[in-house]
This record gives sequence, C-alpha cells and structure tokens, in this order.
Amino acid sequence: MPISNQMADKPQVKYVLSENDFILDDGDKKYVLKIKDRAEEDKPRERLVKYGSSILSSAELLAVVLSSGTKKEEVFQMSFRIFKEYGEKNITNQTNPKILEKELDIPFVKACQIVACFELGRRFFKQTPVGKIVIRTARQAFDYLKDMRSLPKEQLRGLYLNSRYQLIHDEVVSVGSLTANIVHPREVFRPALEYSAAAIIVAHNHPSGDLKPTKADIEITDQLIKAGKILGVNLLDHIIISQDKFISIPATYN
Repeated sequence: MPISNQMADKPQVKYVLSENDFILDDGDKKYVLKIKDRAEEDKPRERLVKYGSSILSSAELLAVVLSSGTKKEEVFQMSFRIFKEYGEKNITNQTNPKILEKELDIPFVKACQIVACFELGRRFFKQTPVGKIVIRTARQAFDYLKDMRSLPKEQLRGLYLNSRYQLIHDEVVSVGSLTANIVHPREVFRPALEYSAAAIIVAHNHPSGDLKPTKADIEITDQLIKAGKILGVNLLDHIIISQDKFISIPATYN
C-alpha cells in the first residue's frame, strides 16, 4: 500500500465519506513518594478534606478512589503509573475493566473502580458535549490526539464519527506493539456499531519517533478497510503519531 505524504507541515486534504449500502447513524525514572512516607497532613485523603478536591493531582484523586494498593504496589505508586502508562485522557475513555486489568496489570476490582469513577464523570461533568468536536483532516485528528505523543507504550486509539464528521466516541482499542493477531477488526468496529458511527479514524503512536509504517501497520490497515466495506463504516484514516509529527496511511475506498 502506498504511503501518504500527509506530514504535519503539509496542506491537509479533508476527509470525505464514501457512499455505503449499510451506513450506520520510559524515559527518566521518577520516584513516587509512597503515601506511608508522607506526613499525615500530606496524604491525599487528608489533603482533600483540608483543602478540597481541586488542589489534588489526578494521581492523588485516583489514589483516594482506589483506597488501597496491592502487596507489590502501593496505591499512590499505582495511581501515578496508571496515568503515566495509559495517559490521562485515554484512561477516562476506557470502558472495559477487563482491558484495564490486563494492560495495566491491576486487580479486576480496581479496574472496575476506575471505569465506574470516570463513567460518573462523563455523565455529570463532561466538558465537551457530544458532537461538538469536528474532525475533517489528519491534522485535526493529530491535534486532538496530542496526549498520545509522549506515551511510553504503543497504543491504538479509535475515533468514531457521525455522518457530519462530529466525534461521538473515543476509545483505546489496545496497548502494546500492534500485530494483525492482536488488533482484530471486531475490536475496532465494535464501538462503531455500538455508537452508530458512520466513520472511524484509527491512530497509534511510535514511541521511538520513527514514523515509517511497519509491515504490520499496513496489514492491519488493509484488514480494517475490508471490514469497513462489509459493515458500511468508513475507515477514513490510519495515523501514526510521534512526539511532534505524524504520517497518514491512506484508507481510500474505491
């Protein structure tokens, strides 16, 4: 498959939905101070009570929610690692506790706590109303996915759009090196069917900074194009992201 030259500094071509028969409406290590090592008044729960929730970091707030760690990992270390490895925005969009349990190596109960916590946030305090974000170009997708640029692990993300190119769902599909065996089309298209998406943009990061698509990247893109044709859901793009650049693997329907 030919590789598109849609680099960050090139003019961007707008995405165009095709007609379908079935359209659906680590770097440097950083020591994390354990909670037991902190003075009583500096512990997350005590700080929340004394100063209010707004002063706490995201990791401290998650430590309050999780309450306790495991035999091998203290709760604040766990919270800090979760955000570092998964990304703050990404963790809020993950709705499957089994995926979190496996990818973050945490107990299933704690994975359920995290999913429930952020589901409450989405329901009551979501800042961006559904349908307000419009993505028409690879550059707009790259700008939206800026939190993926510094992730230490490779991650595949799906952006699900309606027929007006409005973002209706954002989901982490997998974490780790992409292979055709791990990234199955059903995992990518399941949310599309669940949210009645008309189109999908998939993106993954290369922590190494090398934007050249691998053989597996191209094979996965081909699989997703074929699956999309059958389901009537456009695969608009597959974007590879590095720290400050991106490249687009074209997903053109004939």
